[in-house]
Amino acid sequence: VRFFLDVWWEGMKHKEGQEDPTVSAFGALVRQHGCESSLDDGLHPPKRFKGDPGSLNDPPAATSLLMVLIEGLKQTYRTIALPRVRCYALANLVELLSVFTELEPESSLLSAAEYLDKVSSVVSLWTSDPESQFHHRELAEKVKEAERSISFVSTATLSCEELFFGLDFLCSLLRAWGEELQGTLNSSEGLCYESYRLLDALTTFGKNLVCFSETRDLDEDEARVVSELTQIIKDFLKEIDVGLKSKDLDPSLVSSVAMTIIEQKLDRHMEMCSIFASEKTWPFSKDWADCLVRNKALFQKPELVLKLLEMLVNFTMSRQDKEAQELQMQVTKAIVECYADLPLTDKNKIILGVLTSWGGAGLSLNLQVVMEGFQEDLNVTFNQITKSVSDEGLARAVASVARLVLLYPEATVKQACNRAVVNLGAHQFLAQILCSFPALSFLETHDDPGRPRGLVVRCLEETVWGRLSSAREEEQFLEFLAFLMQPSSAAPLVSPAEVTKTFVLPYLKSDSAQIELSLQILGKVLGVPCCSEEHWIKSCHPFPLLLSLCKLLDSYTKYWHQPRDQFFPSLETKDLILNVLCQLCEVVRPETVSSPELWVQSLAWLHRKVASLDWTVGLRLKKLYGDHFKNEVPATLFEICTLPEDEWTSQPLPAYGPGSGLLAWMECCCVSTALRDAMLTLLTVNVGNPEEVNLFSKGFLVALIQVFPWCSHSEWKRLMHVVENLLQRQVLHVPYTLEYVQYMPLLNLRPFACYLQFSVLFLRGFQLLCSSCCSTWLPAEAWLHVVQLYCGSLMDLLSSVKSTARPPLHPDEDRTSTQEVSFVCIQMFCHLLHVAAMLPDGCGEPLVVAALEILSQYEAFSSTDTSPSNALRRANERHFLESITDNVADEELRGTLLQKLSKLGA
Repeated sequence: VRFFLDVWWEGMKHKEGQEDPTVSAFGALVRQHGCESSLDDGLHPPKRFKGDPGSLNDPPAATSLLMVLIEGLKQTYRTIALPRVRCYALANLVELLSVFTELEPESSLLSAAEYLDKVSSVVSLWTSDPESQFHHRELAEKVKEAERSISFVSTATLSCEELFFGLDFLCSLLRAWGEELQGTLNSSEGLCYESYRLLDALTTFGKNLVCFSETRDLDEDEARVVSELTQIIKDFLKEIDVGLKSKDLDPSLVSSVAMTIIEQKLDRHMEMCSIFASEKTWPFSKDWADCLVRNKALFQKPELVLKLLEMLVNFTMSRQDKEAQELQMQVTKAIVECYADLPLTDKNKIILGVLTSWGGAGLSLNLQVVMEGFQEDLNVTFNQITKSVSDEGLARAVASVARLVLLYPEATVKQACNRAVVNLGAHQFLAQILCSFPALSFLETHDDPGRPRGLVVRCLEETVWGRLSSAREEEQFLEFLAFLMQPSSAAPLVSPAEVTKTFVLPYLKSDSAQIELSLQILGKVLGVPCCSEEHWIKSCHPFPLLLSLCKLLDSYTKYWHQPRDQFFPSLETKDLILNVLCQLCEVVRPETVSSPELWVQSLAWLHRKVASLDWTVGLRLKKLYGDHFKNEVPATLFEICTLPEDEWTSQPLPAYGPGSGLLAWMECCCVSTALRDAMLTLLTVNVGNPEEVNLFSKGFLVALIQVFPWCSHSEWKRLMHVVENLLQRQVLHVPYTLEYVQYMPLLNLRPFACYLQFSVLFLRGFQLLCSSCCSTWLPAEAWLHVVQLYCGSLMDLLSSVKSTARPPLHPDEDRTSTQEVSFVCIQMFCHLLHVAAMLPDGCGEPLVVAALEILSQYEAFSSTDTSPSNALRRANERHFLESITDNVADEELRGTLLQKLSKLGA
């Protein structure tokens, strides 16, 4: 009988496709004794038929191997007396009825933990039971056999008639043997493998029967059989107290079983890898570490690597001895190697997990072994990266940085940020590397849970911000930041809103040393397109931001009277503020559509605040104001302009008394190109009235020198366009004098009249600025700015002269224009020296550069003239220029120019 049950049990554990001599022999035996179906035939489901419920006590014809097994037990059960064998027989029958019918629910697969407990329980019972055939087997064999015993695959199905015959037969056996078996199982002998199998199978089978009765449409007799059997199983199990629970198992045995399943790669070994990597109660033993090292290829999954890292950190915090440190190093190396072989997307999942668990410090927070040699490794890696910047090396660089990011994310990001600023040309390559790790966009909440901060932005602030030592470093920082916000083919690492809140909003104050860089950052940020429905600018307090920029502009009206010991941004920064304000208005304006009421309230608030500032500031917000508010200007502007009253309104300003209309008009011209063109159109000067033209020209010069020192470069360029326009229209009268002419030039100066008038206008302006009535008007620092604007305009004037008449390309071309350009250059040179003579000390450098450039252009044009009188004319002109230069008081300027003049005739 035991042999029969063994063959039965082996047959059930047999999997299709496996060669098994026992199953084959049993199949041959069945065929030999006249069974119609061979083993192979029996593996296919028999034809299903509905039997007569009244005939359940009579066995159906044994048309399948499964029924042969049941029939065999029916014929032999009376000879079975030993409790162990009875448990064996019942377990076989219950397992057969469970697996080879439709009783099992679809979701009946054991969980990984239950599966491991079952295998471990079976191995434990075999190990403790000397009567078991597997008692003396090696652990690997026991585990493999135990796994077979709980992993059935149904290859055939009992018919309905066969099923209910089997259920009825099971009822009979439990009634016959139940009471005696209960007594045995509750005795001091405890569990053996067969009784464990029976109890486990009955527990599952009882649950399946309940589900079967609830989900199937059974007739009266079928329902009675199922109900009776369910109750018998319930009563049988209720009286038994002995059980093998997972808590009774030796943890070291369970871990050994799991490692064996992994080593042998049994059916569910990948699930065992998950338990192996996360079971905190198992000892962090040498065997555990060796198993990980040998099977690390199985652990190359993000979730497994993260579980291993968590276990490693927990172990490290609990043990610090030498053996533990050696295990740490061994396991850390294995985990890092698992991580290194993963694709980049999986690495990012792990980095995100590390950041979520341990923040920016990552593993370095708890793993001292990580820190040994880390700094040196970090330096070497980034030294190699910055020396070999190339697209080909990007993948290799990303792989080397990936390891560092895993171990210590914050330190790695800080090193990348620092190198991006310091190493010339490496910023974009390093930005590409960082953007390969979208996990680094991680938001930290340790400072303020309500306001999370990005890791990368924090690293930039702590490592780079406030430490930029040159314009080049600032430029690289800006470009680096721009790439992180808008990478070419990756997700942004930092958001524009985050950058604005960190690097802009706290520094928009006139006494902030970082204000210029903050404005440049704001300009970059506003250029980043918005991908969401609601623009990010809404989270950055746009109207207070606008007001801050307006206040900065307003402070420039007192620029030359600011305390010199207090930091204040330069006039070059004024242009930056103007550009950023214009950008911000463009970005904020479309956001009005979503909430018009709030928009009107915000505009009204801004208008009230700006009303206390200089009147020109409000003009710069016209795009934002739209039709809500008119342009508010001094009343005197209406005296010289025909302003439409539906767009313009006057306001009383004490500083703009009678005759100040032209000053207000000129300040309007500085605001924007559009407003400048409008002012030129709206200006009313009666050119037919000589007195009015003369009065306008004198007033224009006075207004020009009042505005001149406070102009930024862009504002000054707008005014130069105004001068050019008025000269060409002959509204502005600037007579050209023969102040620096030795003889009457017989030349056609009409094409160059505007340039000569321009140069004279500058001279007259400086004569007025340097006169006694204005001598105390400007501080010393203002003169250098004024001279720089003047020299810049001279260079623009020189370029225009060159474009009007270029040197002839062929000898037979007309040489007349070269003489005229030479004449214009001489006049500009003389006017410049006249201005230089009036200026205070400290303004020489821009004048030297401009004077040398004028002489170079004079030389270029005059040398192309090959007319017979050219040599004499050049000698006379050089003598004239030297005599003028001899009168220059500044020794450095005089010496440099005389040296240049001495070479003109060489």
